[in-house]
Amino acid sequence: MRTRSITGAVVLALVVFISALGSGRAEGIRLDALKIPVPNAGGAGPSVALLDAIVLRPDDGQPHPLILLNHGSPRSASDRPAMSPYGMWAQAAEFARRGWVAVAFLRRGYGASQGGWAENYGGCSDPDYAKAGRAGASDVAAAAKFMAGQAYVSKGKWISVGRSAGGFATVALTSMAPSGLAAAIAFAPGRGSTGPDTVCEEDELVDAFAQFGKSSRIPLLWVSADNDHFFGPKLVTRLSDAFAKAGGKLSLVRTPAFGSDGHMLFNENGTAIWAPIVDRFLAANNLVLRDRLLDAPARPAQVRTR
Repeated sequence: MRTRSITGAVVLALVVFISALGSGRAEGIRLDALKIPVPNAGGAGPSVALLDAIVLRPDDGQPHPLILLNHGSPRSASDRPAMSPYGMWAQAAEFARRGWVAVAFLRRGYGASQGGWAENYGGCSDPDYAKAGRAGASDVAAAAKFMAGQAYVSKGKWISVGRSAGGFATVALTSMAPSGLAAAIAFAPGRGSTGPDTVCEEDELVDAFAQFGKSSRIPLLWVSADNDHFFGPKLVTRLSDAFAKAGGKLSLVRTPAFGSDGHMLFNENGTAIWAPIVDRFLAANNLVLRDRLLDAPARPAQVRTR
């Protein structure tokens, strides 16, 4: 009798397994490519620009909250056309493992995204950093609005995460407070780095952060490494102080030196450092979605190995 019971359980398990295979949906994390339409007022090309994106999300047929991942801007304009959303696949995978619909996308004028480069701050003689930051933020807000209409994205709270110029756009986004934005994370945010430890008109960049801080009330995590050679520790102090003193809600975390340039902390190799910092911030803001991480997905061929 007992043997028959065990055999029946095995048969049932096989039926469930075969049914899962037949559904065409594997357990774990799903990856899809996507084009995100955003307004392109005043930009080159069509009135609606299509942004190149990838989506990583739990493959369970259920809607999950949205998180948008925003890339930096290379010092050389000639490097922009070669950029790909797969450059942030590893970071997106980490957030998908935590239960988010993680979207890594390229803003206008980067890689295959349409619309012309919208984030030009005007050069070193008289940079308008605040304008450039808001241009990037407008793409983030438009992408969030589009993604909110997807059946696999749950309604309500969403998050923006960015590094370097994408972090700067994320800080600017908090000052706009689009509907549903619950929190923001910026790794080494800033603009205007023309070479190691060199930034055009630092005072103008400080002023841009102060402008954003005046209307920013979204919880913001700011992470910077001590050996960042784009925006070094002294400048980070000036920038973060300007933002906070103007009214911005800021949690600043400084990490020890990372690699040869801490500006690259928010990448796959830095996960062991940045992921626990992010997890603590999410927990502090009641944004933890899972008790256990999903298994890491297989690396797609489009991701360059180091």
